[in-house]
Amino acid sequence: MPNDHISKKKPSFAVSKPFKKYLKRYGREISLPISYDTLRHFDFSIPVKDADGKDTYWETVFFNPTLTHEIHLALKRLYSLLKASGDTQAEEHLHIERIDYCLFGNSKPFRIKIVNNYNEVYDYFYIKIADASRIFGMELEHMLSPYWIHFLVDNNTLAEEHIAGIPGDMFIRDHLNRPEYNFKKLAKEFVKFNERCFCRLLGDMRSYNFVFDIVQDFDNIQFRIRSIDFDQQSYEGSKNIYLPQFFKENIVFVQMVQQYLNTEVIRQYQQEERSQIIMRVKAQRQRLRDLRVAAADEKLSTDAKIKQLSQELGQHHNNPVDFAKCSTMPQVMYQHLKELLLSNQKKVN
Repeated sequence: MPNDHISKKKPSFAVSKPFKKYLKRYGREISLPISYDTLRHFDFSIPVKDADGKDTYWETVFFNPTLTHEIHLALKRLYSLLKASGDTQAEEHLHIERIDYCLFGNSKPFRIKIVNNYNEVYDYFYIKIADASRIFGMELEHMLSPYWIHFLVDNNTLAEEHIAGIPGDMFIRDHLNRPEYNFKKLAKEFVKFNERCFCRLLGDMRSYNFVFDIVQDFDNIQFRIRSIDFDQQSYEGSKNIYLPQFFKENIVFVQMVQQYLNTEVIRQYQQEERSQIIMRVKAQRQRLRDLRVAAADEKLSTDAKIKQLSQELGQHHNNPVDFAKCSTMPQVMYQHLKELLLSNQKKVN
């Protein structure tokens, strides 16, 4: 299909007043001590290379010396807001080691490395352009996935925490040959991740857009896959883009599923994940309802993509009539979620 591919450049969508009101109600929108526009006025930059000397698409930026101290103080205060509800006690023994900028990403992010002076433990956080699509995706991640995510918004500035883990492409390159890893568990987690992305319409989950969180259990190693890029939340028109299994970058995980899991086991894991999402929907019923009302009129995509996804999901759920009534991506998203709930209820009954 001509539209069955990822858009090379996704536009940024402004956050509407109803959506801002929702974000403020749930503590997401507050006054921040520094804006995205302030960080854009750096003097010069140098490229950041990886351990092998390859370009990482990030650049370390430098500011006028008269402004650097003020910017660093504001960034430490922002970190306190993001991590400690604004408590400033730790700021005295924190310092900003590096500020990196990436022109490659849709959100043109700044990545800030902050270090604890007492023990040299460091952390990262990000400042980006506030994109309504990305914010909508992070809210759904917070409510419908196993993981909470923390971010703050102020006008056109978005600050979000770092999501730790091994990027999927690095995991494929450096970790798949480890003898202590159980590939059946890896295959199981990919099936669940694939189902989770489709249920909440998170697109473009190629291997470098998610990370592996490796946990040592008492008798084995467990794997968790976590999204780190929410720019393609409910944006593309093709249904397949919301299924990680269809990306060539993930072919090694697809082959793993085919090798280690049979059809019945795959269905079992898909149903388990759907059931978990439905339990989260019930637990977050009020907040989801508020989000649905606040974001209902957010386009988040083009009319052509909205129409295409409505038609494909209408065919998938055998309900083209209700999907044809959807005029925005959030409406499509909630109709899709409603169909999954109804389908699960029929199976239970």
